[in-house]
Amino acid sequence: MAPSFKWWAKESHRGTPVVVKMENPNNWSMVELEGPSEDDFLLPNDDVSMSPYKREKVRNKNAKQLTWVLLLKAHKAAGCLTSIASALFSLGAAVRRRVASGRTDSDNPAGKNRFYTCIKIFLWFSVILLGFEIAAYFKGWHFSAPDLQLQYLYSLDLHTFANPLAVKSVFDSFYSKWVLIRVEYLAPPLQFLANACIVLFLIQSVDRLVLCLGCFWIKIKKIKPVAKEGPLDLESGDASGYYPMVLVQIPMCNEKEVYQQSIAAVCCLEWPKSRFLIQILDDSDDPTTQTLIKEEVHKWQKEGANIIYRHRVIREGYKAGNLKSAMNCSYVKDYEFVAIFDADFQPTPDFLKRTVPYFKDNEDLGLVQARWSFVNKDENLLTRLQHINLAFHFEVEQQVNGIFLNFFGFNGTAGVWRIKALEESGGWLERTTVEDMDIAVRAHLHGWKFVFLNDVECQCELPESYEAYRKQQHRWHSGPMQLFRLCLPAIIKSKISIWKKGNLIFLFFLLRKLILPFYSFTLFCIILPMTMFIPEATLPSWVVCYIPATMSFLNILPAPKSFPFIVPYLLFENTMSVTKFNAMVSGLFQLGSAYEWVVTKKSGRSSEGDLASLVEEKPKHQRGVSVPDLEELREEIKEKEKKASKKKKHNRIYTKELALAFLLLTASVRSLLSAQGIHFYFLLFQGISFLLVGLDLIGEQVD
Repeated sequence: MAPSFKWWAKESHRGTPVVVKMENPNNWSMVELEGPSEDDFLLPNDDVSMSPYKREKVRNKNAKQLTWVLLLKAHKAAGCLTSIASALFSLGAAVRRRVASGRTDSDNPAGKNRFYTCIKIFLWFSVILLGFEIAAYFKGWHFSAPDLQLQYLYSLDLHTFANPLAVKSVFDSFYSKWVLIRVEYLAPPLQFLANACIVLFLIQSVDRLVLCLGCFWIKIKKIKPVAKEGPLDLESGDASGYYPMVLVQIPMCNEKEVYQQSIAAVCCLEWPKSRFLIQILDDSDDPTTQTLIKEEVHKWQKEGANIIYRHRVIREGYKAGNLKSAMNCSYVKDYEFVAIFDADFQPTPDFLKRTVPYFKDNEDLGLVQARWSFVNKDENLLTRLQHINLAFHFEVEQQVNGIFLNFFGFNGTAGVWRIKALEESGGWLERTTVEDMDIAVRAHLHGWKFVFLNDVECQCELPESYEAYRKQQHRWHSGPMQLFRLCLPAIIKSKISIWKKGNLIFLFFLLRKLILPFYSFTLFCIILPMTMFIPEATLPSWVVCYIPATMSFLNILPAPKSFPFIVPYLLFENTMSVTKFNAMVSGLFQLGSAYEWVVTKKSGRSSEGDLASLVEEKPKHQRGVSVPDLEELREEIKEKEKKASKKKKHNRIYTKELALAFLLLTASVRSLLSAQGIHFYFLLFQGISFLLVGLDLIGEQVD
């Protein structure tokens, strides 16, 4: 055979691309080595030298190859379908289990509100329209574009005009009138509202982009707050360092799951014992919890810690009232700074050494805020999504505002205040459910500056159930609107610069606290489904898909390990817009649930490990926990777990989220009729997201 000069061509592989392993007739497997090319199935008709017998043999060989390949593809398809079916069956079983052990929030009279009634009205309206549209579709009213093609209507009218004996059906006549009503009366106001929400959406997106650019600039230039020389090593015995008097406060209320870890952490703070005092501000109304906290305080007092226990007789004002009562103690005048930690926060031993020095020779500084870190961020999908939001809040929002504006909202914990700043700003007030933001705004109006330390972290716990998270978000989004109504006159009359007033009014309150939940809910949960049933009003694809995806990408940058959850994060944020919008409206108009305060439920999962680490790292008698106490804690935790396992759990079934889920799913069916691909997939996945949240499938698991 003559040598081939086509050396530049790729060598073609022929032969059977499938290996079949068969141990017995009932146990066989296939491995595809290489997909065959088209030439593998072509008969060499142009080869005249091949005998008829050999040509027939090659034809049979290629037929066998094709059979094995098709069998392999069928095997893969069957495996894929089997996995999908098993996933659907497991999801259905989880749904049935949740429904069987669930209690709807409508069982509570507070759940039956006007907001839920409005959503139900929209739902029934969409169901009726969907049936109407399906009937019209099968009668020939085809709509293949976002704008309804009225050619059928015009041709029908022309046919009736040309042939007076022709009579339109009752349905055609009724539907034609409905189309004209849509075009003339419903589409224009809906399109106007959609355009207004799009403008707000773009403004908020630009604000988010500017914050991200500011964060990138900080990272590139390595900008960070600079403190004066900090305190010297306590072990050296040199008392010439900067050791001002510091008061440490831990407000708590019926939080028996976490009180031990927080008390142990603050008692291990590295600071001269004569220079700081710990206040345990217990607002618990459970006698058992009170007794446990008292015993814990007495135990640490015996260990040499400078710690006292306080319990209010008259429990008014929630956390703000608790802090206000503690600041009225006569001995507070001897202290210059106050550090505040919630019951689930565990500051590191060097927390004060890394925060208090920023106050030295900086008389205008009123607050030093540390960043939160989370011990249970990987507990479930809900905690992962919360971590994305809070990572952006600290890494971008607070860091940028702290560097460029010297102002941000106090987080209520893991911060150190100058007591003089608290007193000049009016102290703690019980007028809202966001007392931390309230004192921060009033201090800013009095000229005090804030510093945010992104490299100083304080461990805490995220809510692990949707019920706890929803109540927390309701308080966080209702309180700012209460505060805005109360602070607006003071902001206008204050002596700060005009641009600072504009930042407070338009950016801090209106854009980030009011506009964001308003357009998120209105645009994606109401307007988008309605445009499916009123197709003359349209939403561009870049509003539905591309910009939200870009914003989600920017939000997830501070938590790069969370990139696999970017799609669930986008859908879950739209789902949470229901709670945020409801809270915003109730706070703005002072509705019934505006002043609702529920202590966020803690699980205390990290308490044993944290106390054990404190024992290992701090073996000294006055800073550690004795081994018998730790063993006793282990036994107590085991007993609690046994009791919890025996107790039957109940999950909430959230009616508002379920109603919106079916509203979005009906709109997705309507978008499928008009072949709107992006809108269909967005509505479908968003409806599934609402459905999962409504059934509480994203939170804690039931037994």
